Amino acid sequence: MSLNNTPSANRLHIALFGRRNSGKSSLINALTGQDTALVSDIPGTTTDPVSKAMELHGIGPCVLIDTPGFDDEGTLGEMRIERTLKAIERTDIALLLCEEKDLQMEKEWMQQLKSKNIPVVLILNKADIRENTPSIVAQIESELQQKPIAISAKEKQGMEEIRVAILEKLPQDFEQPSITGNLVRENDLVLLVMPQDIQAPKGRLILPQVQTMRELLDKKCLIMSCTTDKLTQTLQTLAYPPKLIITDSQVFKTVYEQKPEESMLTSFSVLMAGYKGDIRQFIEGASAIDSLTENSRVLIAEACAHAPMTEDIGREKIPRLLRKKIGEGLQIDMVSGSDFPKDLSMYDLIIHCGACMFNRKHVMNRLESASTQRVPMTNYGITLAHLMGILDKIVYE
Repeated sequence: MSLNNTPSANRLHIALFGRRNSGKSSLINALTGQDTALVSDIPGTTTDPVSKAMELHGIGPCVLIDTPGFDDEGTLGEMRIERTLKAIERTDIALLLCEEKDLQMEKEWMQQLKSKNIPVVLILNKADIRENTPSIVAQIESELQQKPIAISAKEKQGMEEIRVAILEKLPQDFEQPSITGNLVRENDLVLLVMPQDIQAPKGRLILPQVQTMRELLDKKCLIMSCTTDKLTQTLQTLAYPPKLIITDSQVFKTVYEQKPEESMLTSFSVLMAGYKGDIRQFIEGASAIDSLTENSRVLIAEACAHAPMTEDIGREKIPRLLRKKIGEGLQIDMVSGSDFPKDLSMYDLIIHCGACMFNRKHVMNRLESASTQRVPMTNYGITLAHLMGILDKIVYE
């Protein structure tokens, strides 16, 4: 990935919802001006949510999510609807396509979206072939208390109205917070300690490192980087101590023991906790570690769905450290990707990864779910800092 590319997780996520054959895929193609989504007259062509990173005129970098019809049927249909429901968790703005038939389904989905504080743009597609379009628009407005935009995806009519509506519905807080916040400013020296292990294959940096470096360049900071084994030599080379040291959480203690007293210390994962979620909720959640017993149950959630690796931080290192502190009887469950239990009540703590592959909306929805069910939730980096006894020694905002 180029340093100039906008990662999908940082883009505005626009999801299309509607019945089968309502024209969701055709609308995506019309909005993008490309054959982005597969189109067919056969209902149910889209069988899984499909995401496409795009640049839309007037809107900028975004991700368009094409979902299966919410009127799908049968056992497979129920599974598809369940995946469509999961797509809601990462949706910033919803385009809800309506039909002139019974609007009960649209009404239920609109309520579902609004319950998640997702702005909704109502759309009546195929206006070019419908009879009495104005009366259908009036019917939808009466039943759903919002006027739909009448469009024709096939003829590419109404695309500008949709773009304007998206901009009007854009959440005021959509702008992502800064990764490094107020920790640094122009001309500050920042040292990045980046262990290159199996998690970061030769020739590549992991996404949080790339994103952080990109922001520091934009802030016009002075950047120095090294691997853990070269930390002492690097510090000796510098003319003065760095303002901030950002490290991999796994070597927190090693770096802390070597850092200059005047240098602030944090990690990529801790910065991601504040960038993608509520840092204070994550910090507060870490305190639950001290209350765990061998009868406790912990959920570790990873955004990436990669194959398990040797010494994987979520599957190996954190569980080992937790059991060393609590006892071998501690039960630890692992989920990855979009898998995340609806019922969290059986857990005493949730530990989430840095979520560099998720957008902020997705992480905040998980935090809200945990908070509603009164289950503490924290993050990989914060967990490691707590277990190493230096959580009060690091900075995060």
